[in-house]
Amino acid sequence: MSTTAATPEALSHLEPTAVWAHFATLCRIPRPSKQEGPLREHLRQWAEGLGLATLVDQAGNLIVRKPATPGREHLPGLVLQGHLDMVCQKNSDSKHDFSRDPIQPVLQDGWVKAEGTTLGADNGMGVAMILALLADQSLPHGPIEALFTVDEEAGMGGAQGLQPGLLQGRLMLNLDTEAWGEFYLGCAGGMDVNVARTGLAEPMPPEHDAWRISLTGLRGGHSGVNIHEERGNAIKLLVRVLRGLEALGDVRLVSLQGGTARNALPREAFAVVAVPEALAADLAQVLLSWQALLQQELEGVEPRLALRAEAVQATQVMAAAEQDIWLQSLHAAPHGVRRMSQRVPGVVETSNNLGMVELTPTGGSCNFMVRSLRDSGSQALADEIVSLWALSGTQAEQSGAYPGWTPNPDSPLLTLCQRVYQREFQQASATQVIHAGLECGIIAAKYPGMDIVSFGPTIRGAHAPGEQVEVASVARTWQLFTAIVSAIGT
Repeated sequence: MSTTAATPEALSHLEPTAVWAHFATLCRIPRPSKQEGPLREHLRQWAEGLGLATLVDQAGNLIVRKPATPGREHLPGLVLQGHLDMVCQKNSDSKHDFSRDPIQPVLQDGWVKAEGTTLGADNGMGVAMILALLADQSLPHGPIEALFTVDEEAGMGGAQGLQPGLLQGRLMLNLDTEAWGEFYLGCAGGMDVNVARTGLAEPMPPEHDAWRISLTGLRGGHSGVNIHEERGNAIKLLVRVLRGLEALGDVRLVSLQGGTARNALPREAFAVVAVPEALAADLAQVLLSWQALLQQELEGVEPRLALRAEAVQATQVMAAAEQDIWLQSLHAAPHGVRRMSQRVPGVVETSNNLGMVELTPTGGSCNFMVRSLRDSGSQALADEIVSLWALSGTQAEQSGAYPGWTPNPDSPLLTLCQRVYQREFQQASATQVIHAGLECGIIAAKYPGMDIVSFGPTIRGAHAPGEQVEVASVARTWQLFTAIVSAIGT
């Protein structure tokens, strides 16, 4: 295996040079959700330096308009769309600060990845391609609007806030998918269920020692793209272990933390517990037994799962009644695939991700992200989660609902894309519906009749450290992208 270190600047030596140069910029400027302002301002000034008109709307989205090349002013307007923010996930031993540190990519065997953090290829590669096309002076095209949305990863706030009538184009290419060779024409909608509860702390019980239990080493991943692969959920697994410890003695919960993003499968979870001294002596062996059992159950999926314990200090624990409510409810809460689609074989219809939990002796919160190809499916599952927590009088609120994107197999834009793909690569493309949420559904609802197709390069491990993008697929996607743009209306 050959591995070469690469700084963001060094990415510009990859082909296509212009695309990787713009991706280098995105690596250099931090862009967590809700903190895209500095990047947006940088891109606005860059575009105006090219003589392009720009607009920042009330939701914080950036729109850049590029006039048609001479003789093509009559062609239909085209919207090019991607989101500026990225999922910020890192391993627990990483010191990376996503609010200020640049992403440090490496080139490894034809893939660009980040060590210990997410890379931001989702959706940085799509944004970089749009920027490269805006700067290209040789490609013939009709009127173009580039729509760079914000806050996609934390609730699709930019798309939700986009105003009807602002965009002029009636065709749209979204560059936010992760499987080269497939055109996407539909996606799931969904919503969040946010749970919160307060309680009173109790003193540390006598003859108890505090231990921090860590469950680490899981693969994580995108809560829509990878939800059907039976990957472990660190929160659910650790809660199960804690329930097992409760059966052995008077184990009291001090804190529980797991997951760092609502739309990522939790890779790690950590609990501080007060353990009777008699049980503490056997704790390491008990956890080893649990580790062996969970590795066996998740054989072939989570080979690096690890359970560890270390002695810590604590002065308070959660009240016993509150502990029962939290652990029993989290244990019973749904996670994973609820139903597979009967209309689109092999595609998940409805699922749920228990993505984050944060508990202290005085209470805490957790988040569920529900997705479905049917809006009624996500509503039904969200209602079920709310009902579960209502049994204990716990507040659970639904928020951030967004519609799915209904497939249109007869899309004229899709027909054009397929024809161009066949011409450029001498083979047929595939069509797909994705269980993940894309902004296409929200935009389509605000702009009825807009013809939308989505595609992109091959990205693996989105929303998890080690996220990587295939260099060769970036070049192919750029070739396809420019060919489609120049073919529209001709």
